[in-house]
Amino acid sequence: MAPIGLEERDWAPRYPQLFSRAEVLRQTGKYYSAVVPPIATQQIDIPTRLAADVEEAARSLTDFDSYAQRTLGIESPELGPMSAILLRTESASSSQIELLTTSARSLALAEIDEGETANSRSVVGNVRAMEAAIRLSDRLDEGSILDMHRELMLRSMAEHAGKWRTELVWIGGDNAGPRGAVFVAPQHEGISSAIKDLVAFIGRVDLPAVAQIAIAHAQFETIHPFVDGNGRTGRALAQATIRKQKLATGTTVPVSAGLLRNTETYFDALTRYRAGDAGPIVRRFADACRFATQSGKQLVDELRHVSIASRELLAGVRSQSSVWRILPLLIGQPVVNLGYLRSKGYNDMTALRALDTLTSRGVLTERSGRRRNRIWEHASVLAVLDDYASRIRRSSPGTQLR
Repeated sequence: MAPIGLEERDWAPRYPQLFSRAEVLRQTGKYYSAVVPPIATQQIDIPTRLAADVEEAARSLTDFDSYAQRTLGIESPELGPMSAILLRTESASSSQIELLTTSARSLALAEIDEGETANSRSVVGNVRAMEAAIRLSDRLDEGSILDMHRELMLRSMAEHAGKWRTELVWIGGDNAGPRGAVFVAPQHEGISSAIKDLVAFIGRVDLPAVAQIAIAHAQFETIHPFVDGNGRTGRALAQATIRKQKLATGTTVPVSAGLLRNTETYFDALTRYRAGDAGPIVRRFADACRFATQSGKQLVDELRHVSIASRELLAGVRSQSSVWRILPLLIGQPVVNLGYLRSKGYNDMTALRALDTLTSRGVLTERSGRRRNRIWEHASVLAVLDDYASRIRRSSPGTQLR
């Protein structure tokens, strides 16, 4: 791979009154921003050993997708909700890489507009970005990337949502300017052409799929086209590329969980990519794919066991009862209220009868303690999701990359 180039520019803080005199002096003068080489037609040489590694990783993704669909095939109503919870799990892991953490319960509450926190709102935005990525995977272009970012940032930074940045951004260093930063992103005037080149690279058919996904992700992070949300949008784009490559067709593979295990090596691999070495980020993605499939299978199994146990608690309930249609929804949305069930087509009376049955049988617990606007939760599903999150918690904090 060709390393990034450097472009010399001058900088002076735009609002010097906001910073100390020493910081203003330190941030006045020349700096160097990145110049991103095009990759659409660049020769990509994958060493034989690494090529075998990424092929194995690609097989693990397709195996997981088949496993999830096959495992849940005997209970087909669960597949849709299971896909939803896998996507939400991937979104939570991607957000946690940016130090945005939230519990499974807080995220589920935010999904039904109850008890939102700033972090849970951000993670819900990431869920929407991932949903957009999957939905738009058949037409990956500038517009679809902007749509992913718009869904991500609409709830937290609406003025920048779905817009290429028109200002300089950098990682590390002082807030007053880019001098001394770890990485200074390219000038904004070149973003559109760089993204067009990236889209053309994603459309290539001559590269091992996992290597292509990893390199495309690293190139996107190097372009850094947004004021904020670049990491999360870049990982949503990786999911879209996985779907475009047909490595997963029915589920979302939690690749960010694999990256989350050690963010330090992930960020180091991105740095080395900018120096012209794509090997580390390709290996890191291959490792993340294998971990994702292993941990994802365990999550699927545990949630399926919860589903079976819930069905056993409902033994004797008549087969025509709406309880059986609502039960699968609780895998994908383990905290519900009447508003959520209305959105799924149930009137209040039908929903309340089903909720009463689910509660009396021990499947759900009413947690709000209110007479009106009540909330019910599936504690067993939430426990599985929180246990999963604790298992994949990163081994080192790494460096925050926005």
